[in-house]
Amino acid sequence: MSASIRKRRPRRMMNQINVVPYLDVMLVLLVIFMVTAPLTNPGQIELPSVGQSLTAPALPIEVTIKADRALAVRDRAQGGPERELSKAELVKFIQGLQSSAPDRPVVIAADKAVRYEAVLEVMDLLQQNQVKRVGLLAKPHTP
Repeated sequence: MSASIRKRRPRRMMNQINVVPYLDVMLVLLVIFMVTAPLTNPGQIELPSVGQSLTAPALPIEVTIKADRALAVRDRAQGGPERELSKAELVKFIQGLQSSAPDRPVVIAADKAVRYEAVLEVMDLLQQNQVKRVGLLAKPHTP
């Protein structure tokens, strides 16, 4: 017995992976998915319908800061020319317009040469006086 144990050669370590079983499993899964994919029915969404047409958004009140830091305001809803106002008159004018429509937006359009701090002063003044929905107006870039 001991002689047969001695004559056995030690096992060699395998340094390769047998990938054939993995390929078989992958091919079976591929066939299953190819057969079942056309049978699946994509879900369809039932969208709710609206009884009345949606209202158009309110036209903004446009505050213009000119190159000499003069303020002007234009009511886009009523049209008409722009009016030059002081800071105190501007706040009263906008608050008067927003009293009837509180969600009406206010946009600030400043000349390119105006310093940024002048724009921030007007924006801060409007926000301190509870003017809601204040934004900036910019010219779109055309290539």
